Amino acid sequence: MALSTMIPTMMLAATLMVLVSMANAETIKVSKNGRFTSVRQAVSSSQRGDVVLVEPGVFIESNIVIKHPLELRGRKGAVIDGNNTPGTLISVESDSVLISDLELRNVAVSYVDDNAAIKIINSKHCEVLRCRILNGFFAIYLSNSEHCRVADNILKADKDFEMNSGNGIHCWTSKDVYVSGNIIEGHRDGIYFEFMNRGTVVGNTIRNNIRYGLHFMFSDSCSYNKNRFIHNGAGVAVMFTHYVQMMDNTFANNWGPTSYGLLLKEISDSHLSGNVFDRNSIAIHAEGAARILLEHNVFRNNGYALRLLGNCVETTVRDNTFEGNSFDVTTNSVNSQNTFINNYWSSYVGYDLNKDGIGDVPFHPVRLYSLLVEQVPSSVILMHTPFVNILDLAERVLPTVTPETLVDSKPRMSVPKQ
Repeated sequence: MALSTMIPTMMLAATLMVLVSMANAETIKVSKNGRFTSVRQAVSSSQRGDVVLVEPGVFIESNIVIKHPLELRGRKGAVIDGNNTPGTLISVESDSVLISDLELRNVAVSYVDDNAAIKIINSKHCEVLRCRILNGFFAIYLSNSEHCRVADNILKADKDFEMNSGNGIHCWTSKDVYVSGNIIEGHRDGIYFEFMNRGTVVGNTIRNNIRYGLHFMFSDSCSYNKNRFIHNGAGVAVMFTHYVQMMDNTFANNWGPTSYGLLLKEISDSHLSGNVFDRNSIAIHAEGAARILLEHNVFRNNGYALRLLGNCVETTVRDNTFEGNSFDVTTNSVNSQNTFINNYWSSYVGYDLNKDGIGDVPFHPVRLYSLLVEQVPSSVILMHTPFVNILDLAERVLPTVTPETLVDSKPRMSVPKQ
């Protein structure tokens, strides 16, 4: 038989096998008084393509292992309680598994094993949807997996210390993972990506987590858009990464002596646009950042809006709004290899004689006092005193210390349209 004839024949045979499997699929119910009273028992008895449906009730069990494609669903009130027994509640070791509409709770804390409510290992095309996970240690854990979706879940933990808590959604050595619409709070990191490629994080609310709301490391070509990072130990950390898009997120109330809205460390060729930074200790702390475009962002009522250290190069800051911050920009170098243009600065006191909306006098956003605070942190106690006002006024009249090259040559007179 010719090869051109064999290939369509093989494809037809595979399609027929899938259709037969679907036709033979069953719905296996788990209930307190039914044939199956254990989720683990029902999963072990299932076949490829079956649906395991968990009826309302609390099922005390863990170490459920899924080894073939199936759907594990829960009706309202269906709960799997690990009762802090060692191990993971549900382990997925197969492609094409859907887990949805379950409440999972009480995963045992371990200092040796990454126990999780749901752990997906070496799998493709898996989904976790609309689950509620309480005290999950690691709530949802993916390792070496591809083309998976984690959406519309509620993940809550109540641990007080980082050492006793895992991450809400943890992804390691994976790619093409889509994380959307989740509410995550009380974990160590809300979302953690390490060695991720093409990860997408969109429309999540991540609040009150112990360390980071979102933590990226060595994760290239990812994007996070339209998320809310509120009152975390620190908002987001993006480190040792390239080609990241950060659009239309809110970073708010990430406040504390070592906190910030966004940390950029050793990151390059990335784009930040449309983000709002409101009431953070430091809105953006950037070091080792190269070829970053920051545009159409709002920095409002932060301690430091933008801390751009001297090893940041070829970063463009344009069409942003800086309003009501204690320090708009600070640095640790007298030189700058970055570009500031067309930003609105509420502290700008220049004029616009030709009424074109652009200030006629360039604006130097780095205050002399901010450089003093960088060198002598205890001098922050002088903030809002007449001495500081006189110091900054003298520097504006006769610049001697602040970076001459860090200047917005065309400051806006009014807030740009976002």
